[in-house]
Amino acid sequence: MSEVRGFRCSNAARDRGDSIVGTAPRGTYWVLIEHRGGWPINGFEGLDIDWRVRSEVFYAAQTLRARILLIRRPGRRTRGGPGVWGVMHLEGPGRLHQMWGEWEDDSDLLAIVEALKACAAQSETSQSETGLLPPVVLVCAHGQHDVCCAVRGRPVAAALAERWPDLVWECTHVGGDRFAANILVVPDGVYYGDLDEDTAVDVIAGHLADEIDGFHLRGYTDLNSLEQVAVAAVLKERGPAGRFAYEIGGVDSADGVWTVRVIDRRTASAAFDVDITVSRSDPHFLTCRGVERAVANVFTVTAVTAAPVLPADDRLR
Repeated sequence: MSEVRGFRCSNAARDRGDSIVGTAPRGTYWVLIEHRGGWPINGFEGLDIDWRVRSEVFYAAQTLRARILLIRRPGRRTRGGPGVWGVMHLEGPGRLHQMWGEWEDDSDLLAIVEALKACAAQSETSQSETGLLPPVVLVCAHGQHDVCCAVRGRPVAAALAERWPDLVWECTHVGGDRFAANILVVPDGVYYGDLDEDTAVDVIAGHLADEIDGFHLRGYTDLNSLEQVAVAAVLKERGPAGRFAYEIGGVDSADGVWTVRVIDRRTASAAFDVDITVSRSDPHFLTCRGVERAVANVFTVTAVTAAPVLPADDRLR
């Protein structure tokens, strides 16, 4: 087991130069549950709550492939008192939904089931309309899951909370431990990684200004890995842009090269073809608790070129 030898996956990944781009897990729904005490290694599934409540919430989330995350404010842990829950849904450009409630008794969490149903039905309420509520900034600090998440995540969460105390929460495992500190912004569906206190403040300031660049970007959760890599490449090439500035126009492959067309939504005449090759890394321990070595995909951008814009009806989505 890697942890026995004092191994730290984030240190090893940085020493190897592991690329973070294209590693954002897919998803458009998230369930947030405030739990101020210690977090079990398996997060929500390990909470000591009524098993019937846990099962109903878990099943409702699983139906929509929603990730359930425990959250708490950065700083000293406290227990007791009511907590909050939130349901986040990335429906599409201009349609970012949030629904919030409070819970004290286990049964209060059943309201999450109804909130998920409402989001799935694209419920239109003043509270869920985009623009009325700011995004939620989640910093993975789940030390029970991976030591690097706590060691690197908690200082980042504290630094961000000093600047944006109402937006920032620590959260349980979001994936990609070796890229700690990791940040997930919801309902925007944006993953960032390889952050420290200074870079995190810069990245979130840019995000809140709707000026996202390709550096420290793991990807957008409504895109697959190749599409994530392509958008990040265009952002690096052309400079920061808004969350929905680009869309995918199509994906093609030939002779081992994937070509992803990225279209600029802001103009009718700008598009880019991003050529990408995919290989496999050597086996490595990818988490601090890893019991065996594993391989990962390696995405290499070989070209970013201007391309003609396809008619909307011909775009592959």
